[in-house]
Amino acid sequence: MAIDTVVVTGGSGTIGKATLAELNDHGFQTVNCNRGKPSGGPEDAYRTTDLTDPGEVYGSLSAAEPDAVVHLGMLPTPDHHPEHAVFESNAMSSYYVLEAVQALGVESVVLASSLSAMGAGFESEPLAPAFLPIDESIDLTPSNPYGMGKQTLETVAAGFGRRDRSPRTVTSLRFPWVTSREEQWETFVQADRRLQGIEAAGRMHADHNTLFSYLDIDDAARAVRLAAEADFEGHEPIFLSAPNTSCETPTSEVIERRYPGAEVRTDFGGHEALIDTQRAEEVLGWEPRNSWREL
Repeated sequence: MAIDTVVVTGGSGTIGKATLAELNDHGFQTVNCNRGKPSGGPEDAYRTTDLTDPGEVYGSLSAAEPDAVVHLGMLPTPDHHPEHAVFESNAMSSYYVLEAVQALGVESVVLASSLSAMGAGFESEPLAPAFLPIDESIDLTPSNPYGMGKQTLETVAAGFGRRDRSPRTVTSLRFPWVTSREEQWETFVQADRRLQGIEAAGRMHADHNTLFSYLDIDDAARAVRLAAEADFEGHEPIFLSAPNTSCETPTSEVIERRYPGAEVRTDFGGHEALIDTQRAEEVLGWEPRNSWREL
């Protein structure tokens, strides 16, 4: 599938800027569709777009004439907006993008899903996964508006993937916390990342509920590019993660102390991640390259 022009919604955000730079570095023409005024990002063109307005979405995508669309333009957390706005930003904007790309004949779409789709992240109750490492077969049981929006996003994406004249390739990337090297240095390298240190710092619930996971920003951008270039048919939800946890305590001990009810499906001999990214390797040819332990 030949791709020349890629629209990135939310290209002024953290992952968006890195994605635009990654795409530009690999020879693609890029268009940033974002609410607000241009901020001097790496894109080749910019279109101000309210992504919760279906008319604006269609108009901007039609004018850009993309070969692929990367939809990152959603609220990143549920903490600062009403619940319905958080859900709308994730679920309805994704529907509008998919509806527009179907009408315009765009063949490749990448959507920003999240670890929260499985009922992790912003949930108030401690996460209790049925098995570890988790993979794409894990049940999706969110209850907060952000997680429910991501689950709905994936349901909508799967539906469009079954339609006639739908985008040929639809990928929902389940991101954990995507972080820069500077953030990794401050949050991981300079902190006590043993379980007792995480507890003392008041971070245990957040880290527990995200499976002590993270993803380097460059690895995230590369995954987005590879998903835009992918050539499978239908919809694929795909977990992403760094190759190891953000915890200095060995993974086997983390499981024993934090997730005692989980079925352990592999041998953990070090600090291996609790998220299995084999599907990303199989479908996208992607593997994580960067780790905070190498800083």
